[in-house]
Amino acid sequence: MTDTETRMKALMLRGLEGDAPAYRECLALLGVRLRAYFARRMSGAPGDVEDLVQETLLAVHIKRATWDTTQPFTAWAHAVARYKLIDHWRRCKIRQTLPIEDHEAFLAAEEHDPGVGLELDRALASLPDRQRILVSDVKLAGLSLAEAGARAGISEGAAKVALHRALKLLAERMRHADR
Repeated sequence: MTDTETRMKALMLRGLEGDAPAYRECLALLGVRLRAYFARRMSGAPGDVEDLVQETLLAVHIKRATWDTTQPFTAWAHAVARYKLIDHWRRCKIRQTLPIEDHEAFLAAEEHDPGVGLELDRALASLPDRQRILVSDVKLAGLSLAEAGARAGISEGAAKVALHRALKLLAERMRHADR
């Protein structure tokens, strides 16, 4: 078992037991690997990489109870990512094949400091619900201001103002986190 597998499995197990910081760290580390995994396979569509990362993280979260804790976590997460990529290709009518044994490449993704993502997660969590949802919808999910505003029950103009204020507040909180 690799150090990465050992670390991520331990974090996921702690997360399943209710340790929210461990779970966030696990998802942050997984996100790094997913970005690298999808970027290598989506060179012609870099805009879809973040969408696939978010879809996969959401699927991992929703289906976390299906993971057999006696098995490697990264192999299970890789399978989820692989199926999300295949689903994406099907939606786009792209014919590709993926070797099932590329799990080692999934583990080999470069590690970045997960603390940055954790600080951003904390800053996002501290926003009022409407602002947090707008930031998530527009900046993470890629919705337009009109779409995000409609989901929030406000006009596009109000969404633009609320998003601007949220981003300003986030920037301020991130500056204070650096101190």
